Amino acid sequence: MRLTLSDRRSLVAVIMDNLVIKIADFSLDFPAIQHIRSVVFQIEQGVAAELEFDGHDGAADHLLAYLDGQPVGTARIRKLDHNTAKVERVAVLKSARGFGIGKRIMIEALAFLRKAHVAEVCIHAQEAVRDFYQRLGFKPEGEIFFEAGIPHVKMKKLLTSQTGR
Repeated sequence: MRLTLSDRRSLVAVIMDNLVIKIADFSLDFPAIQHIRSVVFQIEQGVAAELEFDGHDGAADHLLAYLDGQPVGTARIRKLDHNTAKVERVAVLKSARGFGIGKRIMIEALAFLRKAHVAEVCIHAQEAVRDFYQRLGFKPEGEIFFEAGIPHVKMKKLLTSQTGR
């Protein structure tokens, strides 16, 4: 799913004068990503480090959001198979919440996946933010389950029709 450098540059989004979302350079940007996820998931939500940092980060793509030049949000994108990807670890620092940054991260993640010709996106949404993902077109599937002690629901979104259009 790795895109060329020119594709990656074209996906950098300047949303407002003070908000930029980019495809992260894993080797350079992982400390910022790790900090955001540690604060949001480990400190705020009590998720164990070994669950949060599960060994999949190096093979995934990551988005990183900067507000006024400071990293404040992130998401991890993993390709599960030829047609399916999973958006995970969507996190925005508490100080930057309420500005629509999470929504913009998801919009950019979906644009990235469309450009990579992924047909279906799945997420394990925390039950508390199910409505957020439904407003982005994700549909819940199945029953609530617990992940890291937090209620979640599996959700999916089709990016292309079955005929490939």
